[in-house]
Amino acid sequence: MTEKNNAEKTADLLGKIREQRPLIHHITNFVVMNSTANVTLAIGASPIMSHAHEEMEEIQEFASALNLNIGTLTNYWVESMIKAGEAAGKKGTPIILDPVGAGATSLRTKAALNIIVSVPVKVIRGNASEVMSLSGDDFQIKGVDSLEKVESAREGARRLAKKLGKVLAITGEIDFVTDGDRDYEIHNGDEMFGNVTGTGCSATTAVSCFNAVESDAAFATAAALGYFGFAGEIAAKNSNGPGGFQSALYDALYNIKTEDIIDGVKIKQI
Repeated sequence: MTEKNNAEKTADLLGKIREQRPLIHHITNFVVMNSTANVTLAIGASPIMSHAHEEMEEIQEFASALNLNIGTLTNYWVESMIKAGEAAGKKGTPIILDPVGAGATSLRTKAALNIIVSVPVKVIRGNASEVMSLSGDDFQIKGVDSLEKVESAREGARRLAKKLGKVLAITGEIDFVTDGDRDYEIHNGDEMFGNVTGTGCSATTAVSCFNAVESDAAFATAAALGYFGFAGEIAAKNSNGPGGFQSALYDALYNIKTEDIIDGVKIKQI
């Protein structure tokens, strides 16, 4: 598809989200619970934030997507993710994994790999170091910040996507999405994303919302990142610093109209 076609389809998917209001189940970290819930609402979906073992299966009966985020990790939470993921897998609900800090510590890397082999994750979204640490290759990470560029990880990401049978999304200056056969570049975003905690986790929330209404996981992921990045561009123009940017981001996600997307979202299939 052309870049215009991609933007038009992105607009259609946003319309579906706002019409259907899918429920997105987050098992996420303490740092971002409030912001990702607000992002979900601003996009047009509904959030539920729960990690109690006792209700993991029940929630999957009505959830439209499952968002797993290992940012503040405990063994209990990993067990919650697997319980929820097993139930979601039986129902065919898309599962999105954000391997926050994978590669930084063995706990995080092992947890991410455990989740991947235990439940049918559909999409993995992270920075270059986080995603590529799942291949076992030597990629650099400092805390939860990538020291690798998206460009240096592309070929490895294609191979890893084929090996795992998953869509991989590596976010950076230019976002890159691959299922091993199809590749997308997303030329939207702003450097202010790097000055507010949780914007990567919020991008994963957008990916979850779009996958809730579209079965083509690779395109749904690219569309989500295009829309989210475009909202960041608008927010940066309407704010003077990190605090204002966060508020402006919520407003931009909420106020973007489908016709705005056609002119502003830049997704290239390469």
